[in-house]
Amino acid sequence: MFETVFSFLLPWEFSPTVLVLCAGSALIYLRGLVRGRGRTDAPGFWRNTAFAIGLVSMYAFLQTHLDYLSQHMFWIHRLQHLVLHHLGPFLIVMSAPQVTMRLGAPEWLRRYVLAPVWRNPVTQAGYRLLQNPVIAPVLFTGLIIFWLTPSIHFTAMLSLPRYNVMNWSMAIDGLLFWWLIVGPEHQAGLRFLGYGRRMLLLWAIMLPQIGIGAYIALTSKLLYSVYGVCGRAWPIEPMTDQGIGGLITWIPASMMSVVAALVVLARWRRSERADEPAGTPGAVLVEAPSR
Repeated sequence: MFETVFSFLLPWEFSPTVLVLCAGSALIYLRGLVRGRGRTDAPGFWRNTAFAIGLVSMYAFLQTHLDYLSQHMFWIHRLQHLVLHHLGPFLIVMSAPQVTMRLGAPEWLRRYVLAPVWRNPVTQAGYRLLQNPVIAPVLFTGLIIFWLTPSIHFTAMLSLPRYNVMNWSMAIDGLLFWWLIVGPEHQAGLRFLGYGRRMLLLWAIMLPQIGIGAYIALTSKLLYSVYGVCGRAWPIEPMTDQGIGGLITWIPASMMSVVAALVVLARWRRSERADEPAGTPGAVLVEAPSR
């Protein structure tokens, strides 16, 4: 039993990049927790849990036996991208790790690597472009459509370099998009994105995902024959495999927009309460003691 679990957790196709980024992020975060102990802005249990689940889930679908299953079952592949593009990045961003990561990052890393890269004009221009409120949702849904185009999907699943590009593009774009929507209220280098516009962006990415998922789940045509070429990990009918994958793209992925919308609404309401002047309904009036 122990050997089976251990072999399942071992990397299917080892990637030093994934190991360095995931392990490095975890170590920096833990170091930040230690150094920030006692601070008023130190993350609590739920933020720490969100960060851990987000990071571990992304690592699991990139490095454990789940990666093998993702290459041999369409519905697990869709579960993989649900984690890499939606759930994992969303949880990491919701944990608000920036202060903790800044505290935990070694001085040499911040001064000689991160700061120069971030201040580079090319980096700044690229970041503003990718986080543009028009481009960001188009890129978010566009990547889903692109990688699910049957001919492109076929070649990507049969080529390790293309397969890695597909997964990395989904993970990076997921982090960027959710950082824009539920990240810090005010972000360096970007104009404040109003709460109403954030809601519109969530609506804009939800409808295409519903359409894509519904088409894959309900069509009578086999779209992804590549899993028959690779060999499915379990004996399951190809159309059943495809149908489940379509449902994952249709329902859980689009429901992430609903969850994010609830977060945005809560912040919107909190912002309105903070802007209410003293004496208005809902505001707390504190009277000065009479002398």
